[in-house]
Amino acid sequence: MQTKTYEQLQETLYFEKLDNGLSLYVLPKKGFRKTFATFSTKYGSIDNDFQVQGKERTQVPDGIAHFLEHKMFEEPEGDIFARFASQGASANAYTSFDKTVYLFSSTGEVPKNLETLIDFVQNPYFTDDNVEKEKGIIGQEINMYRDNPDWRVYYGLIEALYQRHPVHIDIAGTIPSITQITKEMLYTCYHSFYHPSNMSLFVVGGVDPDEISTLVKQNQSRKKFEPQGHIERFLPDEPQEVREKVRRNTLPVSLPKFYMGFKETDLQEQGPDLQRKDVEMRIVMDILFSSTSDLYQKLYDEGLITDQFGSDYRSHPRYAFSVIGGDTKDPQKLEETIQQELSNVLKQGLSEHDFERTRKKKMGGYLRMLNSPEGIANQFTDYLFKGMDFFETLSLYESVTLDQINERMRKHFDWNRCAVSIVSSDKK
Repeated sequence: MQTKTYEQLQETLYFEKLDNGLSLYVLPKKGFRKTFATFSTKYGSIDNDFQVQGKERTQVPDGIAHFLEHKMFEEPEGDIFARFASQGASANAYTSFDKTVYLFSSTGEVPKNLETLIDFVQNPYFTDDNVEKEKGIIGQEINMYRDNPDWRVYYGLIEALYQRHPVHIDIAGTIPSITQITKEMLYTCYHSFYHPSNMSLFVVGGVDPDEISTLVKQNQSRKKFEPQGHIERFLPDEPQEVREKVRRNTLPVSLPKFYMGFKETDLQEQGPDLQRKDVEMRIVMDILFSSTSDLYQKLYDEGLITDQFGSDYRSHPRYAFSVIGGDTKDPQKLEETIQQELSNVLKQGLSEHDFERTRKKKMGGYLRMLNSPEGIANQFTDYLFKGMDFFETLSLYESVTLDQINERMRKHFDWNRCAVSIVSSDKK
């Protein structure tokens, strides 16, 4: 295996690309009892219009990536979760906008659990009957989330921000869209995106890289995968303007829920440049909206927010947006106050003191994460599919400057690309 040593972090990453195209990464953590593994495909909810090199262009119903994730746990005999549990492991999976991840954590039986993880993901079992049964299960899940105020305010914001980009479509799809899914569609998506060349396996914990490599190679040598070409993903052009300035939804809540967000349409950064942008924006969002910020304290003192107020930033080569908000007794007053305070900061710029304090805070949080196999695995996988190196994050925090932070802030917070989502018990 090849190695890359990060001297500052005292970490060594082992990696290799297998003959069938699978990317294997191992991060040994001496003295750690827990092992965490992710087996991931670069395939998420926005990949509903694609073409594999040498094959016809394919368009599939919304929600099929999530549907496929659910069906992967079904086998002709036995229950995958029960098998992992009998081997002392906890397993799970999730689908996001741009990836699907299967994972397990355990303190023992690592070889057996790793084989189980690889084998069940590489052994699809779809029938007409089990696909039809799953439609009812996922339909209930969709309805459950539609009644969840936190989910509705979040997706309401994305729906308000985006007009055409599929990121605004619920990851689970809609009940009409999932009813169109067939066994044949699932196999088409599986063979298109679950090819080893579009997947990565990451193992972190008290493991031996050579032993992991030998196990994985032996496992893959027992299976046959035909070579596969490049996957082209098609996305509609997203207008500069938001779909609507305000999205309102009505649900029985004790306090209204308010989210404000900004979408980015100038998406030129890739790889390391995208990672630098991500680091810069995370510093910006923390300075402006964390519990230690002046704005947070002002809003809290005025009774406009609870301690659930916060922010987030999502970056990707094909989309990027911010989310700000929480519960509030007065959505209109909260919006007006944030607009006024943020406009003042955009004119004046962020201070050197706030920048240095937040930069050091972020560096400390990053270093603490390196003690969590789960945190490392999830972040590494997320960064990998964006062409980013998770272990270079500290050096980016060290090299970023206040001027870069202020420039990034002013570029992101464009009121022409701002939208608001409100969930309340009435339509006012």
